[in-house]
Amino acid sequence: MTRRKAEPLEEYRGKRNFEVTAEPKGARPRAKSADLLYVIQKHRASQLHYDFRLEWRGVLLSWAIPKGPSLDPSVKRLAAHVEDHPLEYGGFEGVIAEGEYGGGTVMLWDRGTWTPDDPDVDMSLEKGDLKFSLAGEKLRGSWVLVRTKLGYGGSAKPQWLLIKHRDRFASTEDVLLQQPRSVLSKRLLAEIARDEGGDVPKAAKGDPARSGQAPTPKKTSAR
Repeated sequence: MTRRKAEPLEEYRGKRNFEVTAEPKGARPRAKSADLLYVIQKHRASQLHYDFRLEWRGVLLSWAIPKGPSLDPSVKRLAAHVEDHPLEYGGFEGVIAEGEYGGGTVMLWDRGTWTPDDPDVDMSLEKGDLKFSLAGEKLRGSWVLVRTKLGYGGSAKPQWLLIKHRDRFASTEDVLLQQPRSVLSKRLLAEIARDEGGDVPKAAKGDPARSGQAPTPKKTSAR
């Protein structure tokens, strides 16, 4: 029996109710461009993580990084491969309703373009060794995603590691602490949640403590 080939974004759409979530459905293809989109979204769902996304073949290849990227080449950050996302997701910032898949606050933490070292990206992914350069507003220079032989915590599903290469952009600076605001709106997670009707205390747990107290939720008039 011939196995049906999954449609692009089928897994992404199957996990979401677009009558409820403001996330893009991915109906419109992006205009052709020589530059490949790179995005990181800071996402305070059940746990805080950073969604690392690279444009390839009309979608955003995506990895969830629990501790976020590090500029220090000696630090290897776990990156769990997740479902592809639509290109429009690269501009998404806002609140996913609680109870929905990924419910919580999403920040556009970094964006720019990326260039693979080897133009045969499919082969690099198959080998589990994707080397590339980033030209973002926060992350720049040479990086690698390496697939591990064993899954994290005994999982049978292979995991990846995101590692910064040694170049002039490498640093021991904690970029997550030093640059916690959105590149789109300059807001913290708590401010995004406040402005867009999200869970402010929950979102504030994803902001650095030194950023100050979480903003108070917007008041709604009595009806």
